[in-house]
Amino acid sequence: MGSVELESVKNSVRRMWADDVLPSLSTLVSIPALSPAFDPDWAETGHLDAAVEHVRAWFVERDLPGATVDVVRLPGRSPVLLLDVPATEGAQDKGTVLMYGHLDKQPPLGGWSEGLGPWTPVVRDGRLYGRGSADDGYAGYAAATALAAVREAGGSHARIVVLLETGEESGSPDLPAYLDHLSDRLGEVSLVVCLDSGGNDYERLWLTTSLRGLAQVHVTVRVLDTAQHSGMASGIVPSSFRVLRTLLDRLENSETGEIRLAECNVEIPANRVAEARETIEAVPGSILGTTPWHGSTKPVVDDEVELLLNNTWRPSLSIIGASGMPDPAEAGNVLRTSTTLALSFRLPPTADSQAALDAITKALTTDVPYDATVELSGVEAADGWNAPEPAPWLTKALEHASDRIFGKPWGNVGLGGSIPFMGLLGEKYPEAQFVVTGALGPDSNAHVPDEWLHLDHAQRVTETVATVLDAHATS
Repeated sequence: MGSVELESVKNSVRRMWADDVLPSLSTLVSIPALSPAFDPDWAETGHLDAAVEHVRAWFVERDLPGATVDVVRLPGRSPVLLLDVPATEGAQDKGTVLMYGHLDKQPPLGGWSEGLGPWTPVVRDGRLYGRGSADDGYAGYAAATALAAVREAGGSHARIVVLLETGEESGSPDLPAYLDHLSDRLGEVSLVVCLDSGGNDYERLWLTTSLRGLAQVHVTVRVLDTAQHSGMASGIVPSSFRVLRTLLDRLENSETGEIRLAECNVEIPANRVAEARETIEAVPGSILGTTPWHGSTKPVVDDEVELLLNNTWRPSLSIIGASGMPDPAEAGNVLRTSTTLALSFRLPPTADSQAALDAITKALTTDVPYDATVELSGVEAADGWNAPEPAPWLTKALEHASDRIFGKPWGNVGLGGSIPFMGLLGEKYPEAQFVVTGALGPDSNAHVPDEWLHLDHAQRVTETVATVLDAHATS
């Protein structure tokens, strides 16, 4: 796109965000559309369906030429919303551009700041607060707005399919089935645009080059049929917590956080190590400076490059939940029957998540101390993703957008989170180009209280996507 068209894109995007996107996105924030993992009765609750219907109606109101808007439902699975727009003249042979986002949300959690709440959209200081504003409610709006802006500017685009799922925060368990179901309809995907990501600041465009995989399991150690007085049973009955602690030591070095299982580790590619150094050089302090440390707490290591590699290419274990333990104020002198911990492993982008899960399962269930009973539930695994090298046309488009829209070079960064869909798409469409970006920053508070969307950054990302769509069509 030339300078005149780019200015037109900017004007269109800014107008549509102010007049159309922000009001509708604010309403979307107010819908408590919890992901199925956090609302097992989602079909009866109706909030996911309400979110889908709200955005579906907004898509229809855009009245894009030739567009179809469909809600696809497979039995027993949460729905998918599709916006399908035919290519402009001359770009019909460019394949399909698949643009991805999700409408499901993390739980609300407590502790939101005064005047804010998970389902209360608030615009303050250029930020839209509320659960799902940045992760990832804005994505469908940004995708459709970028598409409309291209057309208003007289640009071109290939066939566009915007796919919004409703199970991403649950690990996207239904997406493989939907990809199979929609395979013929999607056709040959040549470009994937994912807006469920972000970077290390709001000053430049960030391209995500890798995403970690995941393995999750709820492990229960059971030692008694009924609880016993701790004075009478301790020293005779092993503590279920101690047995669990022993099992965890098989998985993790508790002093360093290192994961001991070979299946969870990979050799980090040299280009990703170099990329981590460049990322830290571009924004020094971005890892340490945005973390809300308590008191004198220190990071795992002092070197920010190593911290970034820890977060993006090395496995880690987080204990994200527990049951079987009463609140300390209510804890009597009782030796409990069992302890359950929710284990969340983040895996390197190229690790085999099923092999890792199998190794974790074996470590937890083999030669259990005292022959205590071990029960596993909530088992889940998903591969990560490592981006292909960008094609020359894409590099040129990103450089142009970075210069004209952001005024700074674009940055590459691996992210420690997971978007299971990217791994699925990378496997299914190995020749496709990927633009994984977004408006999330290091302090956007995704998944935690006070989640917020940087509105100006989201608009600039939208402008960038518009230029990429045009560049793809004319490459």
